[in-house]
Amino acid sequence: MNKRAFSPVMLGPPYNHTVETPATFFLVGIPDLQSSHLWLAVSLSAMYTTALVGNSIIMMVICMDSTLREPMFCFLCILAAVDIVMASSVVPKMVSIFSSGHSSISFQACFTQMYFVHAATAVETGLLLAMAFDRCVAICKPLHYKSILTPRVMLGMSVTITIRAIMSMTPLSWMISHLPFCGSHVVPHSYCEHMAVAKLACADPMPSCFYSLICTSIIVGSDVIFIAASYNLVLRAVFGLSSKNAQWKALSTCGSHVGVMALFYLPGMVSIYVAWLGQDSVPLHTQVLLVDLYLVIPPTLNPIIYGLRTKQLRKRIMSLLMFFLFHHPSQGE
Repeated sequence: MNKRAFSPVMLGPPYNHTVETPATFFLVGIPDLQSSHLWLAVSLSAMYTTALVGNSIIMMVICMDSTLREPMFCFLCILAAVDIVMASSVVPKMVSIFSSGHSSISFQACFTQMYFVHAATAVETGLLLAMAFDRCVAICKPLHYKSILTPRVMLGMSVTITIRAIMSMTPLSWMISHLPFCGSHVVPHSYCEHMAVAKLACADPMPSCFYSLICTSIIVGSDVIFIAASYNLVLRAVFGLSSKNAQWKALSTCGSHVGVMALFYLPGMVSIYVAWLGQDSVPLHTQVLLVDLYLVIPPTLNPIIYGLRTKQLRKRIMSLLMFFLFHHPSQGE
């Protein structure tokens, strides 16, 4: 790779001549941690493999087993698909950068990656809210569970979550893809993160950055408030149970769910507000690591937390594995 491509370029005033769209961007990876790139490539590969295998198994088991048709399992199946899309949007390119130094990405691929990452995260936060609502109804109103969460309601929730993601992320992608890029094409990040790309523009990137901040704050803020309210109702119902064993079981399940949500929300929100308010006080490699972790860790842990800790689904997964390991080959005899 030409070293001149990675030299810092000071952005001056906008050029007077017509600005052409760059054919390629160059992703740095994680600035100042180039010595750890190989270790990061191995770690990401292991996590990505776990995410692909785990989420694929959950989707396959839920789709194949007719007894797993409760709303919780349907939402979990959609969540598994979204996790695969989110991880697949960034991890293969990250591993390529960290292992071989292949850092170039085309203009179209960069903004396609950006759109899928943002849309997937918007869908995932909506699904986490839907699953929190599902647990709230199941624990607080168990006798009315099927009458409240009907297939029609579930479909309406899923469509609303998807439309919200598309309507919120499409303007953002349009705004930044139409900015002129006449200076440096080196993105100080391991994927085409919105703020990192926007800062390379010759024109003022503030409208798209401000839209991203407001939109993210509204979507995530409202979802977190409703999730907190749902689990508050769940905790009240749990502490009202007479059985200590039932209380512990419910608290253990809810606690693991809240833990996964914290791993999804906290790094993402911290990285967004650090980029706005404290970018000079927090090292750049720390900011990049925060974003990378929030895109990779939840898809890796979700199958374990939501899948293996759900008794009904765990039994189906074990039965399927036992079938393929011990019974499947004998059928060909």
